[in-house]
Formats: sequence, C-alpha cells, structure tokens
Amino acid sequence: MTSKYVQPGNVLDYTAGSAVTNGQVLLVGKRLAVALVAIAAGAVGSVAVTGVYAIAKKAGDAPAQGDLLYWDAANNYLTTTVGSNTLAGFAAAAAAGGDATVNLKLNG
Repeated sequence: MTSKYVQPGNVLDYTAGSAVTNGQVLLVGKRLAVALVAIAAGAVGSVAVTGVYAIAKKAGDAPAQGDLLYWDAANNYLTTTVGSNTLAGFAAAAAAGGDATVNLKLNG
C-alpha cells in the first residue's frame, strides 16, 4: 500500500466538545494543543500541536531547559511531576520556581 501526503501537521482541525477560547490549552486525545482561534461548542477550529508557547506552570517547579513537562488537567498548568499527568513536551528554556509560566516546546 502506498501513502499519500496530507499536510505538514503543525496545525490540526479540532472539533470542540465545549467552547474553547483563543490561546486555550487543551488535550486532543493524549496530546497537548493550543487553540489558535476561539471555537464554539460543536464547531471546528485550528489548534497548534507544535511550536513553543508560554504556558502556566505549577508554583515552585523550576524546570531546566530540556526537562520534560506534563499537563495537569485538574489544575490547568504544566508540572515536572509525572503522576497521572499527560506528557506535554519539554522546557524550551529554564524557568525559576517563582515564574508563573514556562516556555513549552509542544510534544508534537
């Protein structure tokens, strides 16, 4: 069987189960994505699955550049704690414990 090129895959169409705001972090299956537009419930919109984004992180976590980061869906932030959290990507730059965000390279 042969394959057929479809798209680069940096941005995907996403059907929202509930309303999504522009810039909102969300899980698409087991992958983290960032909404590039506001998406009404039931509508289709664009989400980024690659790139680097400044995203809220757990207070006190101080990831070094390259450390793996996980999405804590219950608290809506990134953390260095694996637990039952979803792998989101890695720290594109180091972040101090007191920083509110970390630059995440999406695991896309």
